[in-house]
Amino acid sequence: MDMSTPSLTATLQVSVSVRTWLADDIVGYEFRPLSDTPLPGFEAGAHIDVHLPGGLIRQYSLYDLPTERSCYRIGVLRDPQSRGGSVALHDGVNAGDTLTISVPRNHFALHDGPERSILFAGGIGITPIICMAQQLARENRPFEMHYCGRSLSRMALFERAQELSQGDGAQVQVHADDGPAEQQLDARAAIGAPSADKHLYVCGPTGFMDHILQTARELGWDEAHLHREYFAGAPVEPSDDDSPFEIEIRSSGEVIKVAADQSVAHALLDAGFDVPLSCEQGVCGTCMTKVLAGVPDHRDLYLTDDERTRNDCFMPCCSRAKSSRLVLDL
Repeated sequence: MDMSTPSLTATLQVSVSVRTWLADDIVGYEFRPLSDTPLPGFEAGAHIDVHLPGGLIRQYSLYDLPTERSCYRIGVLRDPQSRGGSVALHDGVNAGDTLTISVPRNHFALHDGPERSILFAGGIGITPIICMAQQLARENRPFEMHYCGRSLSRMALFERAQELSQGDGAQVQVHADDGPAEQQLDARAAIGAPSADKHLYVCGPTGFMDHILQTARELGWDEAHLHREYFAGAPVEPSDDDSPFEIEIRSSGEVIKVAADQSVAHALLDAGFDVPLSCEQGVCGTCMTKVLAGVPDHRDLYLTDDERTRNDCFMPCCSRAKSSRLVLDL
């Protein structure tokens, strides 16, 4: 395989070269290749799939923009609401272990150009955001970064974030909930009025992100200038209102029935189709599938409102159908 242009479905074997505490309940992991072949490059906002003990696969943002392609770094919060991923890493993965990971994928990339970027990180959402700040600083592009958390002891990388404010055109502010009133985040003031030369990027807990995005919309920002990445969605549970429907496979004409209590992804898997699954919450975009006909019932957190309106793709891990049949480009 040419590691300079790897397939997005490729996997890599890496060793855990470093395990370190980044903050209360947050562990940092550094991965290095098992051979002399450098790891594929990436840009800010990228994440990798990490294959964990027990067969779990979880996504983690890469938090350090390397000067050379020698390692990847992730930060993992031990989440009390974890579905098993963070606990598996914290309790079962140590320095010296070997793991399987995916090549980096990026659904949260920075826009090119001279535009000013406003970055918001909430808690562990600092991992992709600080990487963005690093890239913007390296490219001498102006940005503001606001890092919010419950307390400094629970805020990973906050010292590194503050160091970035030393560059020209960079402004970094750290906001701790238990800190003085004057350093608390004023979202409206931080976001400001919209303009064609500003883009907003946000990552963190769902409530934090919703607050930032809704405030921006109230200030008149349009969706094209708002960019977000969710780490987790609400558990996908069947609804009493869910009805069965059909999936048609365009390439073969095969029709697959999806039961009321069954996901499209698992109906496809049961029918022998290889569906790439990871988060199963409509967050990561791994399973995104093109829709050729029919109307999806979008239940993901990945697509924007404009993308949902087009109805030309959906996430079969969690979304369903409003029409009696969806025709898929499979």
